[in-house]
Amino acid sequence: QVQLVESGGGLVQAGGSLRLSCAASGRTFSLYTMGWFRQAPGKEREFVAAIARSGTRTDYADSVKGRFTISRDNAKNTVYLQMNSLKSEDTAVYYCAADPVGNLLTVFRSIGRYDYWGQGTQVTVSS
Repeated sequence: QVQLVESGGGLVQAGGSLRLSCAASGRTFSLYTMGWFRQAPGKEREFVAAIARSGTRTDYADSVKGRFTISRDNAKNTVYLQMNSLKSEDTAVYYCAADPVGNLLTVFRSIGRYDYWGQGTQVTVSS
């Protein structure tokens, strides 16, 4: 089992940047595929980005491709989401998630694949 704690959210103007962090504790972090998801008010939770166990393969939602970058530091048990050129539509609660299944290059978009979730961090982008 793994515990996840997100940080780095806040209020930023449109066009600005934020970096979210997700610190993991418990079982060996490098055994998990990691993902970021977000949920805006009144909307369903949606996929944002994922990174494979090895860190060499990533996947992004079309809405954030070219603006967001997911990365991980297995030595620090942390996954990051660098968010640039933020838009008002990026406003949401952002969650990191961990999936214990998959090989070194597997990434998943499906919410149902992820077994462990953090509590979320609020990102608000003002226009």
